[in-house]
Amino acid sequence: MKKHLFNIFIISVVISVAILIFSRLNTTPPIQDSLAYSEFIEKVKAGQIERVELITDRGESVAKLIRVRTTDGESLETINPGDTHLIDDLLAAKIQIRTSEVPKQSMAMSIFIAWFPMLLMIAVWIIYMRRQAGAGSGGFGKSKAKLLEENKMTVKFADVAGCEEAKEEVSELVDFLKDPQKFQKLGGKIPRGILMVGPPGTGKTLIARAVAGEAGVKFFTISGSDFVEMYVGVGASRVRDMFTQAKEHAPCIIFIDEIDAVGRQRGGAGMGGGNDEREQTLNQLLVEMDGFTGNEGVIVIAATNRADVLDKALLRPGRFDRQVTVGLPDVKGREQILNVHIKKVPAAADVELKFIARGTPGFSGADLANIINEAALLAARTNKTEVSMYELEKAKDKILMGAERHTAVMTEEDKLLTAYHEAGHCIVGQLSPEHDPVYKVSIMPRGRALGITMFLPERDQYGANKRKLESQLASLFGGRVAELMIYGGDLVTTGASNDIERASELARNMVTRWGFSDKMGPMVYGEQGGQPFMGYASPGSKVSINASHQIDEEVRLLIDRNFQRAQSILQENIEVLHKMAQALMEWETIDKVQIEDLMAGRTPKPPKDDNNTPNHHDYTKHDKSDNTDIKMNKVAGQV
Repeated sequence: MKKHLFNIFIISVVISVAILIFSRLNTTPPIQDSLAYSEFIEKVKAGQIERVELITDRGESVAKLIRVRTTDGESLETINPGDTHLIDDLLAAKIQIRTSEVPKQSMAMSIFIAWFPMLLMIAVWIIYMRRQAGAGSGGFGKSKAKLLEENKMTVKFADVAGCEEAKEEVSELVDFLKDPQKFQKLGGKIPRGILMVGPPGTGKTLIARAVAGEAGVKFFTISGSDFVEMYVGVGASRVRDMFTQAKEHAPCIIFIDEIDAVGRQRGGAGMGGGNDEREQTLNQLLVEMDGFTGNEGVIVIAATNRADVLDKALLRPGRFDRQVTVGLPDVKGREQILNVHIKKVPAAADVELKFIARGTPGFSGADLANIINEAALLAARTNKTEVSMYELEKAKDKILMGAERHTAVMTEEDKLLTAYHEAGHCIVGQLSPEHDPVYKVSIMPRGRALGITMFLPERDQYGANKRKLESQLASLFGGRVAELMIYGGDLVTTGASNDIERASELARNMVTRWGFSDKMGPMVYGEQGGQPFMGYASPGSKVSINASHQIDEEVRLLIDRNFQRAQSILQENIEVLHKMAQALMEWETIDKVQIEDLMAGRTPKPPKDDNNTPNHHDYTKHDKSDNTDIKMNKVAGQV
């Protein structure tokens, strides 16, 4: 860093000095007016001038600068204001007259001055390029891979939780790096490369670091984007240099993060030709991983969440022999991950992570770590010394539903309409078979939503049957149906726009993709998932006009049936709808226990804050506003 700053300082000084020299070369020296012209004329008339030198610019007849030598031997200068009778006056006074011209600038100097800025820029660029080319790991052709020594790899398998299958897949790499003879004497070959595939935040990089930490070997880490430059051939040169360094430090591990940045499918639509820089880099990577030269002791581990766009040659045995899927953790894995991260913060005695794990299906390891961090920040803001269950629940709600917007101004009418809308979602979802239970209902603005009904599954789910999907359709229409029942057709709002969009997409998928229509049968209609710009063709079948009409009819049938189903449920539970809306108006947010009390006809207990005292907010401070321009663009009934 200090060397880099010194280089910048030197270049700045050179440029500043060059600009100063250029400005002096390109500017006429200033004329010093040491004698007033009127005094000069008086001295001429008084006979005090011995000699005069008239200096003219080339091509001009009238002298501008007059150099004077007096009878006393003094040398002076004055400026001619344009006196055309000067020569006559000097001749009449019998003064010796000399003439001269300003020396003309040479052609070479004129060209130099004109081109000096461009020459300076070229010189600085050449110096910079040469320094980059010879600056070790910072050079254009040098690898940008960072080398981590064995003593710096402190991550172990015990620090990796929630992905036991992935750890088992890579654990044999540790055995090979520690004792390669164990495999070689039986003729076995360790995989040249392992590709870890999974959603973002699931721990792919952490597993790679744990392998190096367990084996006690050097670890090279680089991102796929570090190979690609604007100059052709630089990426291939960096690949060669990286593998050269790795062979010198074998046994070692090379970890390439986001390999899809350099390993995308070659050819096809939207990709460059054979001379494309990305393709040259990929070709060199293919050769280094499985070419004529061996890479004994060098194991390549790569991570991506876009395995579908990788080149086929990169995935064949001999290069990336094995693909390890690092998926989202199940409920047991989530609890293990939370236990790892909770050790970094002081936890209160009431913390039970199994409840947090059960309420966070679909969360990645990074999401769970974020819950612990948000809870710690919340505890710090309230001057607490420990993180309690209250902070963990608040942090989970913030990540699930978005941050609360206490500054959002809503009128009482808008709040009441939102309360009926969310209560409609909740009641229909609660009374529909196989629907996920309601977690919380809130009319507190969060993010872009003015209200939200959050459903959470009780267990991890890997599929859904037709009954469950139709229950979701009915609950999505619960908000619009509630508005219709309470306010009538003329006063319904745009608040159900997202619900209608999601319901339409769900119903169409049931008909065209999942085979839940008896009339259309188990067949995929329409083109699915094609991405020709990735180099893949678009699979699927074209839909005829007749089939398109039948699909629309089946989608309409599903939507109408479940819209009427939501109407029937709410008509039978109209009293519950009113009571739930009133509870939301009073407390803004109600939880699962309060919802169960309302559904059973019992009076719900008021919510409690972290001090176990009723949490009655002063809603009047922002509810009495006359601002009625707020639109109900919200996301309700989220899963």
